[in-house]
Amino acid sequence: MPHLPGFRRASAESAPSARAVRRALPPVGRLRRERRELLRSREDRLRDLGGLMLEMFRRDQFRRELLIERCGELVALEDRIAELDTLIAAAVSRGRVLPAVYCECGAAVFAGARFCAQCGRPVEAQ
Repeated sequence: MPHLPGFRRASAESAPSARAVRRALPPVGRLRRERRELLRSREDRLRDLGGLMLEMFRRDQFRRELLIERCGELVALEDRIAELDTLIAAAVSRGRVLPAVYCECGAAVFAGARFCAQCGRPVEAQ
């Protein structure tokens, strides 16, 4: 197979053994505290942005680069808040797994299914 230019296959000796690093989730309380602080900061920045727009309108001097910078900061805050929401949901749901449901034929049954996908038997509601 031809090699792509600019890409080399690392030799077994020089390549470090890559292992997946699994990090523990931070405590939920700390995540929620950071989320609350970010939400407060977001609200303050939204108010500041509104005031900035009003002053620019009053003076008829719009500075587009300033607005883009402030909006970029807000979007970055919202991205971090969404990331924290995901981490909080993962930390809260950790260890809470629904028990697997199996049909009489031994096939796994999907949640909410009324019939077995393997044999077609009706599944009893549990």
